[in-house]
Amino acid sequence: MKNSSSGPKIIGLTGSIGMGKSTVAAMFERAGIPVFDADAEVRAIQGPGGDLVPAIETAFPGSTGPEGVNRDALGKLVFADKEKLATLEAIVHPAVGLKRAQFLEEHAQTKLILFDIPLLFEGGGHAIVDHVVVVSAPADVQRERVLARPGMTPEKFEHVLGLQTPDAEKRERADHIIDTGLSLEETRQQVRALIEALTA
Repeated sequence: MKNSSSGPKIIGLTGSIGMGKSTVAAMFERAGIPVFDADAEVRAIQGPGGDLVPAIETAFPGSTGPEGVNRDALGKLVFADKEKLATLEAIVHPAVGLKRAQFLEEHAQTKLILFDIPLLFEGGGHAIVDHVVVVSAPADVQRERVLARPGMTPEKFEHVLGLQTPDAEKRERADHIIDTGLSLEETRQQVRALIEALTA
């Protein structure tokens, strides 16, 4: 944990695929908490004219075009190859870290900010936050949500799960757990209660 004595308290929000993390992050944002969305930053710096497009094209020829990085083409190149995935992460992670530092500086006067980081534990991000919040739901609910996504297959789902820290381990390492296996309103109540506790 960061254990900062000054500046805003930092929440690190994470959760496995299909657990409702984006929905929960949006609830924090609507409650007035500044949210840094790591995935959105990655999409921006890999999009048309994005800062990382040249470096990714150099490392993975043919993976980019006028619209920036072709995520499907890049995915086929890296996800079955740990070395290539590590190369990609070495390009992306420092750039996202810089954006995160800029975001923190911009919101230095707020009481609470949230870092929405899907691979919080896998990337070591838990070390830079004050409170780890894990979004979780029963496995059958998770599976139903994920397989309802366009283009998703059971094989793809299992592959993604294999790249992520298991939900049970995330829950054990969490400071707070938000259960999204409930209604949206019940989830929203959990978010409100947590914000109140952390800003008290």
